[in-house]
Amino acid sequence: MNYLVIGLILILALFAIRFSNKHGIPALLLFIVLGMAFGVIGFEFDDYKFADNFATVALMVIMFYGGFGTNWRMAKPVAKEAIILSSLGVVATALLTGLFCYFVLGLQLLEGMLIGSIVGSTDYASVSNILRSKNLNLKYNTAPLLELESGSNDPTAYTMTMVFLSVIIGSEVSIPILILSQVVLGILVGFVSAFLIGKLIRNLRLDADGLYAVFMSAAMLITYGATGLIGGNGYLALYILGIYLGNMEFRGKRDVVFFFDGFTEIMQIGLFFILGLLSNLTKFLDAFPIALAIMIFMTIIGRPVTVYGLMFPMRLKSNQLKMISLAGIRGAAAIAFAIMAVNSDAVVSVDVYHIVFGICVLSSLVQGSFMPPAAKRWDMLDPNDTVLQTFNYYQDKAEIGFLETRIHPNSYLIGSKVKDLNLTFDFIVAKIERDGRTIVPRGHVTIEENDLIILGGETHFDESDHDLIEFTIPKGHKWVNKHIKDLGLASDRLIIMLQRKGSDIIVPIGDTLLLEDDKVIMIKAEHDLEFPR
Repeated sequence: MNYLVIGLILILALFAIRFSNKHGIPALLLFIVLGMAFGVIGFEFDDYKFADNFATVALMVIMFYGGFGTNWRMAKPVAKEAIILSSLGVVATALLTGLFCYFVLGLQLLEGMLIGSIVGSTDYASVSNILRSKNLNLKYNTAPLLELESGSNDPTAYTMTMVFLSVIIGSEVSIPILILSQVVLGILVGFVSAFLIGKLIRNLRLDADGLYAVFMSAAMLITYGATGLIGGNGYLALYILGIYLGNMEFRGKRDVVFFFDGFTEIMQIGLFFILGLLSNLTKFLDAFPIALAIMIFMTIIGRPVTVYGLMFPMRLKSNQLKMISLAGIRGAAAIAFAIMAVNSDAVVSVDVYHIVFGICVLSSLVQGSFMPPAAKRWDMLDPNDTVLQTFNYYQDKAEIGFLETRIHPNSYLIGSKVKDLNLTFDFIVAKIERDGRTIVPRGHVTIEENDLIILGGETHFDESDHDLIEFTIPKGHKWVNKHIKDLGLASDRLIIMLQRKGSDIIVPIGDTLLLEDDKVIMIKAEHDLEFPR
């Protein structure tokens, strides 16, 4: 029976994702409502300990893959603004919200500060979902700024939550030392782990499909565990690890992307559903007035005051500041931190979980729904800009893939040269596999019986791309503004495809000019893959 229910939940979640992508409503909200619905019809669940453990694992995956999918080249121009908002912005928002709870709502000061800290960060999943599902290409690099901020601010909220929980409990731990150890050790372990794992994965040779994803999962667990063991912020370390590895080029990277795309989705579905199932409708309604008041304050005062105050020296545009202020959606991390508070020894006089739960539900519904029309009203849409995408854009988003065909006996293609093949549409011979060897398909290569021909183009994905190298040409690279024929590539290498920012796939020829930020797909016959420097 339990397996039947889980299967039913996953099917309903898939419909919820489709509805979310179509209408721009945060998937978090739909999954939570789904969980609440199951609770209403009789599926009782009040295991906060299990929910806490599951939330920890889910946030580990979400934080790591949020960093892994961040294109640093796009995020770098707005990194300063994003880091300020994800650190000082969270602190300011939390303190302002705590003071509102104390002076206006009459909560105890420490309880108000605890709630403010828990809801201090914005939700990456909700912000990213709205930006991409509604294709909100925002001016002034605002989309990368929002995604970088929302992807990196949970560690600050976590640290502040730990601080106020320690104060409420009466822990003898020094607060300055706690904050310093969380931040410094989190950053230190994150970079050390990233460097070591990066070195290791460049020299790793795992032939079986999926093993790179297993290795990456192990690296994620080791980094989080090691950071927590010495008192650092594991979420911060994982985010740094994700950014570092996600912006590297290494064999098996596509396997990692496909695995974590699905795994992250499953963890989000499970987390949001459990959070909804954990809620009690009666308690939710009781906490609703306080949750509504806090959400309204944060939306029209707390977040805007923080954004305008911290971004004033940055001289951002007025409409950009409005958009950033509206995008402060609260979500899963906040509810997970609320569970952590419930499971702690802290004694509070209010229902922290359902207050935070209500804030997040209302924030997702109101702010999430208003973002698309607000972007149009404030003239923030720019068709020439681009929403932050992962490094795997050319295949995962542009529907570029590979298909294969075997040259059977008596085929009319036997004896033909690659240059004489009459390929229609935008296809190119990506590689030839012959007797277990990879043949670079230069024009003079002759087709033989039993050859396996791999065609590249806008088609379905096939796992015949293991000898392909994908990389983006950075600023100052020696290939910038050079024609392919002038690169002097070795005989075992051939550029077979280009993805140019803002344009379609380019099937390259010798006279094709390479530009900065071009995504190059190249074949290398040898198994020891190296990437152009």
